[in-house]
Amino acid sequence: MGALIVLAIISAYLFGSISSAVLICRLFGLPDPRTSGSNNPGATNVYRLGGKIPAALTLWFDVLKGMVPVWGSYFLGIEPFYLGIIAVAACLGHIFPLYFHFRGGKAVATALGAMFPVAWEMALLLIATWLLVFRVSRVSSLAAIVTVSLAPFYAYWIKPQYTVPVIMISVLIMWRHQSNIVRLRTGQEKRTRRQ
Repeated sequence: MGALIVLAIISAYLFGSISSAVLICRLFGLPDPRTSGSNNPGATNVYRLGGKIPAALTLWFDVLKGMVPVWGSYFLGIEPFYLGIIAVAACLGHIFPLYFHFRGGKAVATALGAMFPVAWEMALLLIATWLLVFRVSRVSSLAAIVTVSLAPFYAYWIKPQYTVPVIMISVLIMWRHQSNIVRLRTGQEKRTRRQ
């Protein structure tokens, strides 16, 4: 089981390292999201650069990057704590992608995808939280920050065995949002306009 867990963790990182935003922008002939818009290779920036369809594809594939490794590991009988570590590995792959010079996104969608196989109730609650905050504020980063701040409480309430890994993922995502937090405090964070 030990070798299987190590293999699952490495596989999750490598799968997470596939930068959906970069590949989809290339497919649609859009600018590189790492050097255009907000310089973040994520669905929100792809939306700004190319609209709904490229953004939806990016979001979908980023969710799958977290979902597939955790779901596969769940069916292999890997215990909850290590499933959480596998989820963290997928998020680290998204943030520090091996194939894209370690310049990745913020892992919100990947983390959400990782929740679905083991705690779909919590995943739906997280989606509802993000949508509510985004609908009110139209600020994607604020929605993400509020959502990941509440995630450990949701985990403790719904699936307490995943609380520690969820805390790890939340801290990681909050760390990736440092610049957004600064801009939110100074009122400089941009709102997402409807297209």
